[in-house]
Amino acid sequence: MIEFFLRDMGELGSRKPPTDRGEILDRGPLQYAPRNEMGVVFLFSAIAPKLRIRVERIQSAYPDCVAYQKTGFGEKKIRIEFEYRSSSFHAHKHDCSGCDWIVCWEHDWPNVPRGIHVMELRRYFGLGFKVWIQGVIGKDQQEWISAAKQAIWGLSKRTSSGDLLLMYYMSPACCIHDVFILTGSLQTRSAGWREGSCYAGQIRRVYRLESPIFLADLRNHRVIKTSSFVRGNMQGNLHATEYWPYLYDTIVKRNPGVRATLARYAPERLG
Repeated sequence: MIEFFLRDMGELGSRKPPTDRGEILDRGPLQYAPRNEMGVVFLFSAIAPKLRIRVERIQSAYPDCVAYQKTGFGEKKIRIEFEYRSSSFHAHKHDCSGCDWIVCWEHDWPNVPRGIHVMELRRYFGLGFKVWIQGVIGKDQQEWISAAKQAIWGLSKRTSSGDLLLMYYMSPACCIHDVFILTGSLQTRSAGWREGSCYAGQIRRVYRLESPIFLADLRNHRVIKTSSFVRGNMQGNLHATEYWPYLYDTIVKRNPGVRATLARYAPERLG
C-alpha cells in the first residue's frame, strides 16, 4: 500500500513569484538570502571562524577552497566546493575523491556520496525549515493518508529533514486537511505507481485540521492568491515557504487549537 502512494510530481509551482529579494536574514551579514554561489562564499566566510576553520586559499580550479579546521591536537585539511544547491556538484560531474565538503545554501542531493560532508548554510542563519504543499490525489489516497500517523511519501528532491508538509486534498475536496513533517533524509525508492524511481522519505503527522483550508480561501486571500501554487492550480510538489506567514495565520484563525502544536513552526522561526 505504501509503495502505491509514492509519488514524484515534479517541480511545478516551485518557482518563486517575480521578486528582487530573497528571504530576509535578520542575523546574517547579507540582508537577504543568497541567490547564487558567490553569496554562498560570502556567508561561509562569515561563519568559518566560529567553526574554527582557517581558509588557506580560494581558487578557480576544483575544488574551490582549501581550508583547515582545528581539532583537539592540530588541524584537519578540508577541500571545499561551493554550490548554490548541493545537486550542482553532481551536475558539474566533479570528482568525489577531490572534495571533502560541499558548502551550499540548499541541500537537495539525497544521493550525496559517502565521505562528503554537506554544510547547508540556510540552517546556520535561522532558516531551518521549508514549507511545502503536497497534493493528495484520489479518494483512496486521501482516505489512506488521513488515517496514517506516519508514512513513506514521494517528495521533491529539495525537501529536507524537518520541513513542514501541508497535505492538499485534490478534487473534489480541494483543501489543506493535514500537516506532516519530514522526519528523516530522502532516499531513492521504487515509485510503485509507475516505472522507475522517485525520492521519498518518512513523514509524521503533526496535526489534522478540523476546519480545512479550501482552495477558495487561498484564491480569496489578498496575498496568497498571487502565489505560483494557487495560480498553478495546486499541481506538483509546491514550495510555499515565502507564503508561510499568511498560510500560518489562515490556519490558526480557522483552527485556534493548532497554535501550540505549530509553535516551533511559527513564521518568526523562519528567521
